[in-house]
Amino acid sequence: MSKEKKSKISYFQSNFTSTVSVSLVLLLVGIVAFLAIVANNFSTELKENIGFNVVVGDEASAEDIIELDKLFKTAPYASRTRFISKEEALKSWQEETGENLVELFGVNPLGAEFEVYVRSEYANIDSLTKIENKLGKISYIDEIVMHKDEVDAATKNISNIAIILLAVAAVLLFISFALINNTVRLTVYSRRFLIHTMKLVGAKPGFIRKPFIISNMINGAIAAMLAIVLLLAIYFSIQEIDNSLLAGIDWVNSLIVFSGLIGIGAMLCGIAAFFASSKYINLSYDELFKR
Repeated sequence: MSKEKKSKISYFQSNFTSTVSVSLVLLLVGIVAFLAIVANNFSTELKENIGFNVVVGDEASAEDIIELDKLFKTAPYASRTRFISKEEALKSWQEETGENLVELFGVNPLGAEFEVYVRSEYANIDSLTKIENKLGKISYIDEIVMHKDEVDAATKNISNIAIILLAVAAVLLFISFALINNTVRLTVYSRRFLIHTMKLVGAKPGFIRKPFIISNMINGAIAAMLAIVLLLAIYFSIQEIDNSLLAGIDWVNSLIVFSGLIGIGAMLCGIAAFFASSKYINLSYDELFKR
């Protein structure tokens, strides 16, 4: 086998190894990105299942209740509402406790009420306090029950999850660049004597770097596509097991993640190739045997 053929095989093997290595790194980045999407959807759903109850006084007329219903349906903070009449509240109480309040008190002591669920952006203590103060000015409202403890606990838990995911993403991106940098350096290392030859015939550093940067950016994009194929395989496998685990992952979010992976793969490989080729451009012939 000729020396040139051996060199080509060695270069192909190093390129193949680097592409597979980069794709595995990008696969982890993609998994973290999708976990972030699922976590964000879960937090939004959790927040929108938290709200408050508005108990209406007996003095409220049918027109007052209709007016209040319109207020909640048009309010920017309300995602959905439910009106519970005095009779429905009494029936629900009897089903849950087995007590007949009418026999105990002679009348139905429960009032009609609205269950109001807020949009995720309003599910915080400050927004709920403002809503409570505004509704407190309406004379025929007897009581406003804000679930502030639940909101506070949910907000803290969601913030903790977000911090953990951001920390994992930051560490993973740092590790990704380190691994990709080492992998790309190996591919450039296998061509270090070609770099020296190009330098001897008078090629400028920019001219020498260009093919390495372009080829490694292409390899990075190919590695990202391989990672995308693996992610799709994982996606459809999980979908067959339990579709609810993939809540919030639609094709729009998927395309954003896939485009990001291709961009990250190409960019990181291009940057790594720039530094690796620059290193060997600056080495003398004797130093090429040592590094």
